[in-house]
Parts: sequence; structure tokens; C-alpha cells
Amino acid sequence: MTSKRFMLRPAILLAAVLAIHPGAHADAVYKCVDKEGRVEFTDVNKPGCKALDLPGYIPAPSTRPAVPAPAASGGNTMRQGAARPAASSPANFPRVDSYAQRQRDDDRRDILNEELRAEEKKLAELKAVFNNGEPERQGNEKNYAKYQERVARMRDDIGRSEKNIEALKREIGNIR
Repeated sequence: MTSKRFMLRPAILLAAVLAIHPGAHADAVYKCVDKEGRVEFTDVNKPGCKALDLPGYIPAPSTRPAVPAPAASGGNTMRQGAARPAASSPANFPRVDSYAQRQRDDDRRDILNEELRAEEKKLAELKAVFNNGEPERQGNEKNYAKYQERVARMRDDIGRSEKNIEALKREIGNIR
């Protein structure tokens, strides 16, 4: 048994998916009904389709690059393997002077170094408690399985901390 309220849900769901999905670039959403009465929601306007007015729906901007017009002189064309010209920013693109950018990079480096020191300290503490895979048993670990679970969690925590340290070092290395 299908109610009208249920029939409206696919339209709302489709609008939400199209609005959120990064690959969706619809300018509008259309509701199409075929000869058998089947309903289809699409971003392609076909015969027999009606555009839906979906409140709050904002179409995603197109990510396709604009195709440059061919040069009027005709002599300067790009060939495969030729060096590409440097991409230029629009005139109204916000600029940051080199001093401000250097300050931002220094602040970022300081923050990352502080996080790195904290993560290294945490790793040292975890390894000390881990005791080379044989941590001391706690009073509530009379059952060996509980002890093994805690050791496995500790091993995971150490691995995660080591990966965090690697990522922080990589990030610090990427700063200009």
C-alpha cells in the first residue's frame, strides 16, 4: 500500500542527494512520468518532464574548465607534450603578501610542532605501559581474554600514535 506522503519522499531524497553529491551538476530536477505511469526523477529535460520547484535546492557549480577560444593568429597552438602556460588567477582573487604568508606558515609550523611533541610524549607513555607486549595485569583481568583485549587495544593505540607522528612530520615537511 502506497500513500501520497510516501510518493513525495523520493523527490526530497533526490533533491538532497543532488545537492550534497559532489558529482551532481544539475541545473534543475525534472519529474518524468512514462506511459505506464512510472515516475522518474532526473536532471535531463526530456519530453513529458516537468521541472520541480524544490525549496532550498541550490545547484552545484560546474567544475568543468572553460574551453579557451582558439588563437586568432593561428600560429601558436599547443601540441601534445608541449609545456603548458602557467595558470593565472582571476584579477579579483584575494592575494596574501609574502610576509603575511610567512607568518601564517610559521604559526602553522609552531602548532604542528606542538602537536608532534604531545603525540611523541603520548607514544612514550603508551610504550612504557605496554612493556614490550607484556603489560602488568590489572585486578579485573583474572580472565586471560580480557587481558589479551587490553593488550590488543594498547597495540592499536601505539600504531595509531606512530601513524599520527608520521603524518605530522610529513605535514611539517610540506610547509614552505
